[in-house]
Amino acid sequence: MTGLLVFGRGGQLSTELALQAPEAQFLGQDQADLTDPAACAALLRDLAPRAVINAAAHTAVDRAESEPEIAHLINAAAPAAMAKVAADLGIPFLHVSTDYVFDGSGDTPWRETDPTGPLGVYGASKLAGEQDVATAGGQWAVLRTSWVFSAHGNNFVRTMLRLGAERDELRVVADQHGGPTPARAIAGACLTMIAAMQADPARGGIYHFAGAPDTTWAGFARAIMQRGGLSCRIIDIPSSDYPTPAHRPANSRLDCSAIARDFGISRPDWRDGLAHAITELQA
Repeated sequence: MTGLLVFGRGGQLSTELALQAPEAQFLGQDQADLTDPAACAALLRDLAPRAVINAAAHTAVDRAESEPEIAHLINAAAPAAMAKVAADLGIPFLHVSTDYVFDGSGDTPWRETDPTGPLGVYGASKLAGEQDVATAGGQWAVLRTSWVFSAHGNNFVRTMLRLGAERDELRVVADQHGGPTPARAIAGACLTMIAAMQADPARGGIYHFAGAPDTTWAGFARAIMQRGGLSCRIIDIPSSDYPTPAHRPANSRLDCSAIARDFGISRPDWRDGLAHAITELQA
């Protein structure tokens, strides 16, 4: 997409965006330090693209608990600064966010209009970023997604494949529910949304996008073992058996009907995405 600028390079989403939009310009940490929002804003103003996707984030959920200032700079202050410049330039700005903005209660898929209530620093910083982007004054969109995986970077699929090849059994949390989402599908959704926003200045807002069908981490792990040809047995455990510095939402299900209605984007089947990612890794 000519004139598209992407903050992020080398991460799961930015890698997939580069495959689908190789003509776009990608800014890595060496060029755009998100802990310096003013520098990011100045860089964006100088480059003056026709559209912006922010695919960069502080995604180390547990580490965020011990470095809240850095998480806030990267996940809130930097996208806020970007969105303000995009508003000044009159160009669409798309920011990628997370299911962690919700408290994970209940068992009903979260809608865009539901009350937020992050459980930790990561979710709080991402929610602050959403709110700042929305108040920047320009044409904006926020895409919330969940349980991202691909053949690249650090993610659950790659971890399970590595551990599954080393061990006879693994204990995996079975009381957290959500939709695993292929990064390549998120990239496609972002590009569809930003093109529609460029064509119509009225387009934008908050949208949910996650893979289907909803499952648990243990269910996802079993599918990974099966698809990867591994005999490692998955044992269901409760979250209480696997304590982490940051609390995870028990219900990460996302209602994705709005993005289907407004952009014609359907939920991807994560099983197809899993097969693609494993094939890519094995190649």
